Amino acid sequence: MKDEIIKKLNNVHEAKEAIEINDMLNLKTAEEYRELCQVLNELVDEYILFHTKKDKFILLKNCPSLKIGKLSLNKKGYGFVVLEREEDLYIPEDMINGATHDDIVLAEVTRQGVKREGKIIRVLKRDLHDFVGEIYSYDGQFRFKLDDEKKDLIIILDEESTKNCVDGHKVLVHLTKQLNDKKYFGKVIKILGHKNDPGVDILSIAYKYQIDPDFGPSVEKELEDIPNEVDEASLLNRTDYTKEVIFTIDGSHTKDIDDAISLKMDGNNYVLGVHIADVSHYVKENTALGDAAYERGTSSYLADTVIPMIPHKLSNGICSLNEGELRLTMSCVMTIQPNGDVISYDIGPGFIKSSKKMTYEAVNDILMRNQIPDGYEPYADTLKKMNELAHILQKKIVQKGYIDFELEEARIVQDEQGHAIDVVVDEREDGEKLIESFMILANETVASHIYHMELPFIYRVHGKPKSEKIDDFANLVKLLGYELKTKTTDLTPKSMQMLLDELDEKPEFKILSSLLLRSMKKAEYSKENIGHFGLASDAYTHFTSPIRRFPDLVVHRLLKKYLVEKDFSMSTISYLEQNLVDIATHSSEREVAADHAERDVNDMKMAEYMENHIGEEYDSVINTVTNFGFFVELPNLIEGLVHVNTLKGDYYQYIPESLALIGNNTKKTYRIGDRIRVKCIASSKETAMIDFQIVEDNDGTQK
Repeated sequence: MKDEIIKKLNNVHEAKEAIEINDMLNLKTAEEYRELCQVLNELVDEYILFHTKKDKFILLKNCPSLKIGKLSLNKKGYGFVVLEREEDLYIPEDMINGATHDDIVLAEVTRQGVKREGKIIRVLKRDLHDFVGEIYSYDGQFRFKLDDEKKDLIIILDEESTKNCVDGHKVLVHLTKQLNDKKYFGKVIKILGHKNDPGVDILSIAYKYQIDPDFGPSVEKELEDIPNEVDEASLLNRTDYTKEVIFTIDGSHTKDIDDAISLKMDGNNYVLGVHIADVSHYVKENTALGDAAYERGTSSYLADTVIPMIPHKLSNGICSLNEGELRLTMSCVMTIQPNGDVISYDIGPGFIKSSKKMTYEAVNDILMRNQIPDGYEPYADTLKKMNELAHILQKKIVQKGYIDFELEEARIVQDEQGHAIDVVVDEREDGEKLIESFMILANETVASHIYHMELPFIYRVHGKPKSEKIDDFANLVKLLGYELKTKTTDLTPKSMQMLLDELDEKPEFKILSSLLLRSMKKAEYSKENIGHFGLASDAYTHFTSPIRRFPDLVVHRLLKKYLVEKDFSMSTISYLEQNLVDIATHSSEREVAADHAERDVNDMKMAEYMENHIGEEYDSVINTVTNFGFFVELPNLIEGLVHVNTLKGDYYQYIPESLALIGNNTKKTYRIGDRIRVKCIASSKETAMIDFQIVEDNDGTQK
C-alpha cells in the first residue's frame, strides 16, 4: 500500500486528510481505512510524509521549504540542520524552538541565498540514551550537570540513586520520565569515579558515546571456554604457513596485532602473503561475545586508553599474532607482477607462527636510513624487497587516481597519572606506507573476488562528492588568489588528485587539503558496492582488522561460508540479504561514535596540556574564520580561538563572501592561511577550549 499512496500523492501539492487519500485509493471498507491510517503513520515515521497540525498528509518532497535532518548545535546557541543531499541549514538561536543537539528535526527554510537560514518546526526524534555528567550539591541537594553543554536539557535526579555520590563524581544517568520539552527525571545507574581521578576524564567521554568498557558476566562466562593456546583440532583443513618467514610491523606499544606479512619471489613475480588474525574462529554468531562485538562495532583508541571491541583475553591473547606463538589466520596470498598487477591469489584459513614483532621505528631505520637495529639482521633484505613492492603498488594506485590528502595526526603523550604532558605529530614513513599498501591490496583482492561471485557481502564504500561542495571549495581557493586549472565539472578520483597536486606547493596546502577532505563524503559500510572514490577502487572491503572492526569479522565469516563451507543455499543468501544491511548501518554509526569520542578526548587533552603553557607564544596559521573570530593551528596541530573582541585598533566584521574578518577603518584582513604569532591567554580542560590572542610589537604591529 505504501507504494500506491506515494504514487497517488506524487503530483499532489496540497495536504490531504486521511479520508481524502482513502477515496483517492478507492478503498471501500473500514478495515482498509484502518490499514491506510497505520501505513500513513509509518510513512510519517520514515520521513516520507509530513503530518500537518490540521491532521493532513503531504509528501515531504513536495514541500521544498521543509527539510528533515539532525540538529547540530554550537556552544554559542545557534546551530545547523545537517542535510544528506544538500547544503546544511543555518538555524539562529531564536529559531531553535525547544530542540537540542542531535535531535532529528523538521525545519523550514526561511531565507535563501549564500547562507540559507531556517527555523525548527518540530522535533521528530530525540536520542534519549543514558547521559554522562557531574554531580554537584546545591541547597543541600545533589544536582546534575551534563558533560555535553550542547544538550540543553534539565535532569532532576532521583534522591535514592545519589546516596553513594559525592561532589565531583562523574556519573551515568538513565532518564525515567519526561516532564516537558527540556526537563526529565533521571536516576544514577553508574558512578564512573571522581572527576580528578586518573582516567575518569577519558572514561566519561567514552560513556557519552555509549562506548562501554565492561563486557558483562555473560561474556566473562564465555571467556572461560576460550583456550590460551591453539589446539591441534583447530589446525584441520587449514594451510600451514609456519615454515614461511612471517612477521608483524606495528607501533611499539601495540598489543592487539591482527596482521602479519610474508614475501618471497617466484621468478620476477612477488608472492605477498597478508595473514590476518582469525577472530571468527573464537567470536561466533549468536553468542554473548558475538553480540558484544556487534554492539561495540569497533575498538576505541582514546589517547593511550584502548577500549577493545573484544576482550583483552582475545585481542591481546589468542587472536593477537604474537611473536613465536601459533595462531590461526585468514590469509590472502597474492602473486604480483613487477607492474603491480595481481595475476593469481588464494584466500582461505591458515595458521602461522610470527618470526618477529617489528616496530615502525625500527623498520623505518632500515628503509629510510639504512640502519639495521639489533635482531633485525635476518629480515633486512626481505624488508627492502617488500619496500620495493610497496613503491610499485603505490605508483599503481596513484596512476588509478588514489587521493592522498597527506593529513597529519596528533598524538597525546601522558604521564603515569594520565595528565597530558606533550602533543606530538606522528610522521608516516616508508614502514607505515608499506603496511598500508599491502592492506589496501588485500582488501581490494578479497572484495573483487566476492563481488564477481555476485554474493551478499559488506563493502567499504566512498561515494562521489557533491559537485556543489567541490564548487564551494574551488571558490574558496579563488578567494585566496589562486586560479585552478583542473575542471571540477566532471568529478573523478583522477581530477580530485590533480586538484590536490595543483595546490601542493601553495603555503596553505595543509589547510586546503583538510578543507577538500571535508568537502567529500565520509566512507562507510554498505551491502551495495558503489566503489571507493578516494582509493579509485571498483570494489573494496575491510578484511584486515577483525580484532578492532566488526565488519572485518563479518567478512571473515562470509569468506568461510562461501569459500570453505560452499554454502550458497537460498536460505543463507536470503538471511544475509536482510541482515547485512543492518550490520553495515550499525557498524558505520559506531565508527562515527568512536571517531567523535577520539576527537573529544584529543580536544580535552590538548586543552589540559595548554593549561600549563598559558602566556607562551607560538607561530600559527589561521584555518577557520567565523563571525566571532578565527581559529588558529599550532605546528603540533593544537587549535584555539582568537576572539574578535581581542583584535585591537579597529572594529572587525565577518565578510562571508571573502571568508575573512576585515577592519572597518584599517581594512586589515584576517583570512584562511595567514601566518601569525599568537599567545595562549586561556585554556580549560573542562570546556576543551583554548584561547589565543595576537602578539604585537610595541608599536602595535602584528608579529
